Amino acid sequence: MMVVVVMGVAGSGKSTIGALIAEALGAEFAEGDRFHPASNVAKMSSGQPLTDDDRLPWLQAMADAIRAWRGGDRPTVLACSALKQSYRDLLAGGSPEVRFVFLRATRDQVSSRMAGRKGHFMPTSLIGSQFATLEEPRDAIALDVAESPAEVAAEALRRLRQPV
Repeated sequence: MMVVVVMGVAGSGKSTIGALIAEALGAEFAEGDRFHPASNVAKMSSGQPLTDDDRLPWLQAMADAIRAWRGGDRPTVLACSALKQSYRDLLAGGSPEVRFVFLRATRDQVSSRMAGRKGHFMPTSLIGSQFATLEEPRDAIALDVAESPAEVAAEALRRLRQPV
């Protein structure tokens, strides 16, 4: 079964656009943040960026979930930063059923969005570390987030429905 990973830096619209894609596909929606161990949430909440070592248990938990979802009877959409190619490789596990949608955003766009966000553990002070870690994907549907979430989701759906 298809799993769509909606990826990008914090504040790029992964959860909003991912939920729209999931609704249109009749898919389950999962938020990658819920896979973080408490130690990661505490570290980010205190303004410290995560290291690759910090991210590994989080990525492994999502990779395990993706494997289970692929064996299910319904597609799933996961909102997850997946900033490095090695992270995406781990998540996909070599499966062509795992598709990536990359939400390309500028620092100004995400700064503005994150400043208006309430109740999230990721502070705006970590935006720089997100961009420093980001390796733009070579294996994803890349979309600019300047359009409305509905327009971005519609384009993602159009491209997801094209043959790979």
